[in-house]
Amino acid sequence: MTDAALSPTVASPANGATRADRMRAGLKRRRARETRFRLYGLLAIGVAVAFLLLLLGRIVEQGHTAFYAHTVTVPVYMDPARIDRSYPQGTNFELLVAEQQLARLGIADDEAGSKATAMRGLFSSELKFIAADQVKAQPDLIGRTVPISAPLSDDADLYFKGEISLDTPAEQRRLSDQQIAWLEGLQAEGRVKSHFNTALFTRGDSTEPELAGVLGAVIGSALMLLVTAVIAIPLGVGAALYLEEFAPRGRLTNLIEVNINNLAAVPSIIYGLLGLALFINWMHLPRASPLVGGLVLALMALPTIIIATRSSLKAVPPSIREAALAMGASKTQTVFQHTLPLAMPGVMTGAIISMAHALGETAPLLLIGMVSFVPGVPHGITEPTGALPSLVYIWENASERAFHERTAAAIIVLLAFMVVMNAAAVLLRRRFERRW
Repeated sequence: MTDAALSPTVASPANGATRADRMRAGLKRRRARETRFRLYGLLAIGVAVAFLLLLLGRIVEQGHTAFYAHTVTVPVYMDPARIDRSYPQGTNFELLVAEQQLARLGIADDEAGSKATAMRGLFSSELKFIAADQVKAQPDLIGRTVPISAPLSDDADLYFKGEISLDTPAEQRRLSDQQIAWLEGLQAEGRVKSHFNTALFTRGDSTEPELAGVLGAVIGSALMLLVTAVIAIPLGVGAALYLEEFAPRGRLTNLIEVNINNLAAVPSIIYGLLGLALFINWMHLPRASPLVGGLVLALMALPTIIIATRSSLKAVPPSIREAALAMGASKTQTVFQHTLPLAMPGVMTGAIISMAHALGETAPLLLIGMVSFVPGVPHGITEPTGALPSLVYIWENASERAFHERTAAAIIVLLAFMVVMNAAAVLLRRRFERRW
């Protein structure tokens, strides 16, 4: 038994070869696992990029047609018997143009006026305002035949964009065969022109899809972000400075930190309910105004700014603080003259990202009344207005088909805003960031 216990168990060449084989097999399995892990990572990135491209492609496919529109130019006889010289806006120019177009085509209207109504349906309601403004500016046009250029109606515009086709059964489209024939005739005469849709960026919301624009929503979003930045950034940075640099460590500080982290995960609709109860019902601030919207978004952005600022302050090496204090600087001088300037790239990045996140929020805005139809452009932070996210919600729920392409166009504008803000954050970080 003693000889057996003392005899070596791995001294033979066979045992050595077996151990080496096991080591090589283990290394091979480790390398295979590492290779699979890398492939899984590449697959995850590929799937994410594919879904992103699918989303962006679908939005661009649906919304690119909103960036161009069609206008029609028709000759109009300014009939003195039907135009009120003192008040041209009271003239029914739509019916006047429709009847003259039917007469030019040699088509007699019926007693119910259905053909004139069908012809009127090809022109936007903007036609009457354009004609009235021309007569008001030049009264001598009355009695003469002048060309009037006006947008086509939303359905006629969709036909030239290929969204309405003759192949579709007549009962499933809003343009009749006769109306499509009239449009083809106008196009053959060279009266229909395609152009960049400047109205999309120079007008506010409208009940007419061909006249609706995003200007009011863009200005409303900009005013809200201005209010949010003025309130949230100073408060957030100040709170982070106190908690990180001045607050004594204890249970109260730990409780505040935990609550701030929890507030960053609160659903945005809760902030909307808080804003409705606090700012509108209790403080009686104007409903659907950029002021209320900015206050609600500021409450939502505060936790993100505080967390980002504290992380940036922690990233500053302690040696900076120690050196400043050793040279005789006070705690306040150390924080505001050394620590905060060095942490500023991260602070600005967190602030901009929180603003970009606030720009895309919809639920809080719906609860404070920004889902209402507001046709004008706001001129102050207390006037009712819309915002880009709420405009997307309103247009997507509209019954007119032409609003759907404008919904995608508004999403593109919103994404462009967010890309610009995130790009600014990246550039600021790269410009001012220091490596330790």
